[in-house]
Amino acid sequence: MNPSDAIAELLHRLGKDLARKRALLIDRYPNARSTLRAMLSTIGVTTVHAAGTSAEVLRQVKANSFDIILSDYQLEDGRDGQQLLDELRQQHLVRLATVFIIVTSERTYHNVVSVAELAPDDYLIKPFTADELRGRLLRAIHKKQFLATVFDHLDNGAYAQALLACDRLLGQDSGFLMDLLRCKGEILNVLGRPAEAQAVYEQVLAQRVLPWARMGLAVACRHQQRLAEAETLGQSLVEDFPEFTAAYDLLAGVREEMGKLAEAQSVLLQAAAKSPNNASRQRLVGDLAVRNNDLQTAEKAYGKVLDRRRGSTLSNVDDYTNLSRVLLDRGQTDGAHRITAQLRRDWRGSKQGELAALVMETLCANQEGNPAKARDIIEQALQLSTSLQEAGKGSLLSQALTLDLAQACLATGKEVEARDIFRQVAAENHEDRNMIAKVQGIYTKAGREADGQALLAEVGKEIVELNNRGVLAARNGDVEGSVRLLMEAAERVPNLQFLVNATKAIFTLLDRKGWDADLARRGLRYLQLAQAKDMRNVRVISARELYQRVARKYGVALVPAAGVVTAGGRPTA
Repeated sequence: MNPSDAIAELLHRLGKDLARKRALLIDRYPNARSTLRAMLSTIGVTTVHAAGTSAEVLRQVKANSFDIILSDYQLEDGRDGQQLLDELRQQHLVRLATVFIIVTSERTYHNVVSVAELAPDDYLIKPFTADELRGRLLRAIHKKQFLATVFDHLDNGAYAQALLACDRLLGQDSGFLMDLLRCKGEILNVLGRPAEAQAVYEQVLAQRVLPWARMGLAVACRHQQRLAEAETLGQSLVEDFPEFTAAYDLLAGVREEMGKLAEAQSVLLQAAAKSPNNASRQRLVGDLAVRNNDLQTAEKAYGKVLDRRRGSTLSNVDDYTNLSRVLLDRGQTDGAHRITAQLRRDWRGSKQGELAALVMETLCANQEGNPAKARDIIEQALQLSTSLQEAGKGSLLSQALTLDLAQACLATGKEVEARDIFRQVAAENHEDRNMIAKVQGIYTKAGREADGQALLAEVGKEIVELNNRGVLAARNGDVEGSVRLLMEAAERVPNLQFLVNATKAIFTLLDRKGWDADLARRGLRYLQLAQAKDMRNVRVISARELYQRVARKYGVALVPAAGVVTAGGRPTA
């Protein structure tokens, strides 16, 4: 059979499979959805769902697994299909094997084409025929099926296995060389092997100038602390591909790491101007502006976040408290009261919403010179916080809200309570420079700079001592003793370091001594907590790879990696 006949046979077989595919249509206009539904039916896809809003999209993808998603470029809330795909992937709501095609008009064609190879599988320019749609779908499905083993491993967080699958497929003459090299480069960057990733991206760029390859190269340079090179690459990406908003985020991160806060903020503002309805990016602008002490910009950015997310399934109590906090810092207590009242109305019946409102009211009363009222309110807040902790719902509270509670305690003379909360936050985030700076900043603002420095130094010393006990036991050959000590450390201070160490110690012991279901469950819980903190952290990935290897050794079914709901968000059923 010659190559053209083989391709025809393949497409014929894939075409017969269309009847088993489940599709989701995303378009704000009902008539457009009806037209697409009829077109899909014509080519054999009959199981079709539709969504006109982002909220409907979220409901659909949480309830169903889709093989095909067709999304109009322009969504009802001002975002575009590319941004929607990014968010769905970040939240692990769409499998990598799902075909995602953006439908666009001629007018917005250049916006999609400039970054088309970043994430969507294809794009269709209106108007198009059923035959055109069928052809694009079959080609995309063929690619997905070829890369299926890589995607399955990535969906399960098995990066080392995905890399091996990539290398095996690279040995085949498939026509998907660039797709495989892109996957390989991204995996190597995630695995903390940036020098190898750099070689992959340089191989790609020697053949074609692709934005994702230059982006990957910049990431590899950043991981190797070659920040000046990463900055140059990021700047060239922004200039050559101005619609590639992810490049702005990278450039801003590099510049912040270099200490160029004002320049980092400027870059993020450029990205936000290109995607003004992207709430996630507006929040990044607000956070960076606060660190840069540009409260006016922070207020504007946080205000946009609240406007975009209020009343949606993505609503978060932090959207309210971030804005209230900035308004208080600007001396606008009336504005802070107004936002807090909105919080109470929108989160009526939610204990976390009530706690956030009480904390903000405490800070308002304190700033208004009413200490008695502030002390009364903080008592209510502390009682509610305790009840949430006792009910096992403490994880619903974000770190930002927890810090606000500590600040309110400090402002109202609750020294012991404030210190306990600050210690816990600092211990659980001792590697997060921004979080540590926030703790120090609160103490400094209260005129207690030395107290903040002393507390952070004490916490740092305690963490080193806790970790050393378990590590030394392991080095001395006491594996069981090391596991006990590291589990104790993880229970006392569930920070990323201790959670990863405890996970690795447990599964190393199981590897040597045999599978123990109870101990394995505990190790898996530590792993899931670590993933909730940073899914793509190299140490977390290493711990997950160890768990998967040991589980496979004993023939135990793997628990797949899953997205984690951000603290402060509305709990889902």
